[in-house]
Amino acid sequence: MAIAAVLWDFGGVITTSPFEAFNRFEQERGIPIDFIRGVNTINPTTNAWAQFESNQISLAEFDRAFERESRAAGYSIAGGDIVPLLGGELRPRMVEVLKRCKASFKVGCITNNVQAGQGPTMADSASRAAAIAEVMALFEFVIESSKIGIRKPNPKIYELACEQIGMAPSEAVYLDDLGINLKPARALGMQTIKVVTEAQAIDDLARIVGIDF
Repeated sequence: MAIAAVLWDFGGVITTSPFEAFNRFEQERGIPIDFIRGVNTINPTTNAWAQFESNQISLAEFDRAFERESRAAGYSIAGGDIVPLLGGELRPRMVEVLKRCKASFKVGCITNNVQAGQGPTMADSASRAAAIAEVMALFEFVIESSKIGIRKPNPKIYELACEQIGMAPSEAVYLDDLGINLKPARALGMQTIKVVTEAQAIDDLARIVGIDF
């Protein structure tokens, strides 16, 4: 079946990955690289991060819970120190690709986020929030984990996206920077792209949808 919809993750796809900011934070403090990501893989469906993204705990509760989890893993990091790292920088070329896609396909966004910062992308300043809001307005819908209480990789969030866009999963391609989030989308019938680099993702998308970006 031909592709009729392009669905996007936001952080790590439309913007730079928060993992880059995590690594800078770790390097500055003498913490092993990817330690924060490692903490988030322990009990990934019930840990502090999972609860925060699905709005089961508050920012204050996350601050304490993440500190407990990180301390148990070897380095004590307050959750409140991590949240400001979540808002990445826009990738101008990816934004242009999104605009090109919007001219030919339905476009939607599925994002795991938290109720912190300014807006769905957790921007850390009003100016950045305004710039990102212009990009968010391009989507026909935005599904936020912190609002619906469901987070990727729960299959229900992809089913909800298909309902919102009025299409079968086989008519959609989905881009995400995490393989764990792509697996259920693929199981439903979507074509998927793991975003390793911006250029690679755009090339992969061009091949699937038949447009030279």
